[in-house]
Amino acid sequence: MAKQKFYVVWNGRTPGIFETWDEAKRSVEGYPDPKYKSFENYNEAVKAYNSNAGSYIKRKPAEQKTVVSKSHTKPDMTGIAVDAACSGNPGLMEYRGVDLVTREEIFHKGPYFDGTNNIGEFLAIVHALALLKKQNSNRIIYTDSMTAISWVRKKKANTKNPQTSRNADLYDLIRRAEKWLNENSFFTPIIKWDTDNWGEIPADFGRK
Repeated sequence: MAKQKFYVVWNGRTPGIFETWDEAKRSVEGYPDPKYKSFENYNEAVKAYNSNAGSYIKRKPAEQKTVVSKSHTKPDMTGIAVDAACSGNPGLMEYRGVDLVTREEIFHKGPYFDGTNNIGEFLAIVHALALLKKQNSNRIIYTDSMTAISWVRKKKANTKNPQTSRNADLYDLIRRAEKWLNENSFFTPIIKWDTDNWGEIPADFGRK
């Protein structure tokens, strides 16, 4: 009888830990730059999933380039786009989520004093994650911020922006977002919006 393996998918349609290769394959097959690996036991898989994929996946020098979506690839229009805007850095910050089909706002928060764009992008993703989990929805989340994606993966907003008396409410939101990430499991795909080929993300505030 074959030994049970567990498959970790860090970057795929549905990141997570899978008990069969068929499940993992559905998440990574045809996906741009998938990152996945098999492990002999569940504890190792959990430890790996909560760590950086680069610690477990060794690539040849020729394979170091980041793979981006091809120009013919299109976003899943059932998804949600999130974005943030900040007047100054730090400055007055707000964020929102937008339905890709209707372009209607699903949520809009702010403005908050003494915020940054990265903080807004992070909060927008977590807001969307919590909303979709509450709705039991498997819609994709699109963001144009790799920084925010990395913060969500680490479950920590790694900002150097200082807390002030003016942004106390914002920092309360950050702590609540980090707490939610640490207390909730989720398998919602969070995908980098391909601005070069798809244009500005639909949640963009148009202030560039």
